[in-house]
Amino acid sequence: MTISKELLDELLSGVERPEDLLGDKGLMKELKVRLMERMLGAELTEHLGYEPHGEPASQQANRRNGATRKVLKGNDGAVPIDIPRDREGSFEPELIQKGQTRIDGMDDKIIGLYAAGLSTRDIRAHLEEVYGLKVSADLVSRVTDAVLEEVSDWQNRALEPVDPIVFLDALRVKIRDAESRQVKNKAVYVALGVTAEGEREVLGLWIAANEGAKFWLSIMNNLRNRGVEDILIAVVDGLKGFPDAINAAFPDTTVQTCIVHLVRHSLNFCGWKDRKAVAKDLRRVYQAVDDEEAAKALDDFEAEWGTKYPSIAPSWRRAWQEVIPFFAFPPAVRKIIYTTNAIESLNRVIRKTTKTRGSFPTDDAATKLIYLAIRKFENTGRCVREWVAARNQFAILYPERFNR
Repeated sequence: MTISKELLDELLSGVERPEDLLGDKGLMKELKVRLMERMLGAELTEHLGYEPHGEPASQQANRRNGATRKVLKGNDGAVPIDIPRDREGSFEPELIQKGQTRIDGMDDKIIGLYAAGLSTRDIRAHLEEVYGLKVSADLVSRVTDAVLEEVSDWQNRALEPVDPIVFLDALRVKIRDAESRQVKNKAVYVALGVTAEGEREVLGLWIAANEGAKFWLSIMNNLRNRGVEDILIAVVDGLKGFPDAINAAFPDTTVQTCIVHLVRHSLNFCGWKDRKAVAKDLRRVYQAVDDEEAAKALDDFEAEWGTKYPSIAPSWRRAWQEVIPFFAFPPAVRKIIYTTNAIESLNRVIRKTTKTRGSFPTDDAATKLIYLAIRKFENTGRCVREWVAARNQFAILYPERFNR
């Protein structure tokens, strides 16, 4: 729609200062109000079937019946709107629906502030300071609670039948326990899949009191019930019983311990002055051509460092059955499963969002914020780098499973 110069000149004829245009009583706000009231009037005309100041059909009892003043909250602060009425009360406008109290995407602003980690109190203060809006804590809670419906749909959505790689991890978040009313460190479980097209997809999030293999088994069953038929490689940390939990639901899945987790765990045993040297010698283990060469490199490492740091080599041997699958894969696949960096980058996004909150009052409050962080993470770019080479290797290594 093109607005003529003559109309613009007429509208701006009384505008001399910026506040005359943009202020609380300025032209822009008044124009918005007038336009909305004009549209509401047109809706009522459509509903009743006759124009303002016109006459309804002879047998028609329902007529115009004045207007009701309603104050809406929007980007411009409080906006008073006169909503036209009919005698029978059957008019339900589409532009401003019954019960509506906000316009201009105010709900999206509240959710955006919540996703940034602001508390309910912080959101209320921000809206009052920036927009001059006084909103109740109950309103903020109701708006953010709408996210839970989206979470439920997302958490129960159908999944692809095959995930070439799934990264599994848990992080800790402080949440007030419903029964004891004490703040506890609860485990937030996250499953991040890589699809056959090389796209990262968060398969779900779950909250429990503790991280354990038993709960991981319930998560594996959840993925199976939602359509996952096969996982080629599951990359995990060193949690005891984790491989059994995965293979109970997906017997053919190769479970791979995160190499970086093992290295970091090893470095916890040595002094700062030796960390670089120890890390360099451990690199010979996980960069070996095959498992035999890796075992020999671990023996050499123990001969060099075993006396000074006797705990490192045994920790690798205890996890050896979940380390050696790594050596059966070509470089293109090794590069992706070498570390849980993919899921650790997700965890960084979650921690950045949650760090401003000392604790959460409920599991639902934590779920809402973590889901919004996940949504932000997935919008930043979902493709795994250099996936084409890895995909070709998967097609050769798992011809029937990968191409089902």
